[in-house]
Amino acid sequence: MQRRLWRYFAIKLTFGWRWRRVCAVWLAAIAFCAPAFADTSYALLAQAAPDFALHAIAGGNVRLSEHRGDVVILSFWGSRCTPCRAQLAALNRTLSTYRSAGLQVYGINVDDDQGRALAFAHGEAVTFPLLLDPQKAVSRSYHVDNLPMTLLIDRSGVVRNVFRDYNAKSESLYLQQLRALLNE
Repeated sequence: MQRRLWRYFAIKLTFGWRWRRVCAVWLAAIAFCAPAFADTSYALLAQAAPDFALHAIAGGNVRLSEHRGDVVILSFWGSRCTPCRAQLAALNRTLSTYRSAGLQVYGINVDDDQGRALAFAHGEAVTFPLLLDPQKAVSRSYHVDNLPMTLLIDRSGVVRNVFRDYNAKSESLYLQQLRALLNE
């Protein structure tokens, strides 16, 4: 019995040592390549946010330049994007908390099928405007390459942060960045 246990632990230790070495090599490769994939490479970061005017699903038009002096969150979403639904709900909670501090939130739809976008939007209980971008002109000007994609724009109209996905970790990070922008 003791011999079998010793052999078991010897195999585990040997495999564990090799596994740790393989992991160390992978982590080093990821750390080396990470700057190439980081959001700091986003073309509009620290630049003026392109102005736009889009039609809101609830009616009326929204122009970004009319909200200078406010911190603005732009969230690009699609009706087939599962994380987008969770992010829109999270942004709705964020807006209810920080609206009085000068926060504006806009959800910009990038769907080809506007009927599907409208059905999705009517199923969501959000208090901020959901905008339609049928020609994708705004999406192209903001270099949208992933959904959901969220941009934080400061009070002077400069893109300060970009988040290319949504999960609980990214939510806490954008809330931290948002609080910093609201305090400026």
